[in-house]
Amino acid sequence: MELFLLRHGIAVERGTPGFKDDFTRPLTPKGRRQLRKIATAMKKMDLDFDLILSSPFLRAKQTAEIIAAGLKLKKHLKFSNALAVGGDPAVLFRQLERLKPSPEKLLLVGHEPYLSQLISLLTTGGLQLHLVLKKGGLCKLDVDKLHAGKCASLEWLLAPGQIKLMR
Repeated sequence: MELFLLRHGIAVERGTPGFKDDFTRPLTPKGRRQLRKIATAMKKMDLDFDLILSSPFLRAKQTAEIIAAGLKLKKHLKFSNALAVGGDPAVLFRQLERLKPSPEKLLLVGHEPYLSQLISLLTTGGLQLHLVLKKGGLCKLDVDKLHAGKCASLEWLLAPGQIKLMR
C-alpha cells in the first residue's frame, strides 16, 4: 500500500475571537491558496488515491476538500474521528482493515503531533522518530501490511515550499 499523510494547511490561530473551539478553526485565505498550489503540484506528480480520509475538524476537512477537488477525487473523500486531534491510531487501523476492497493508495489528512507520531509508529514501531510535518507538508510511506507497529518505510517527506516548487 502507498500511504500518504498530509497535514492541514495554515489555519486561524487558536484563541482567535469568533472561533469558539479548536474544531471550528478554518483555513486562512493564505492557507487555501497554499493548498490549491499543493493540489496542482500533486496532480503534476501524478498522485491518485483510492481513498482520501480526513479528520472532521474544519481546517483538515477544508484541506481534504481542496485536494480532492484539485485531483478530481471528491467521490473518494471520507471523514474519520480517528484522525481528529486526540484520535486513536488503533481505531484508525481497525477502520482501514474493514475497508473492502482495501485501498492501494490512501491519503490521510490530519493534524500534528498525531501524523508525525503515526509516521514514527509505522516506520520504527514506536515514537522514537522525532519529526514535524509542517502545515501543508506531505509524506509518503510504503506499507507492507498496515498494523500498529513497524510495517512501513519512509519514501519521502516534503515541506509545503518544496511541493509548491513542483508546480
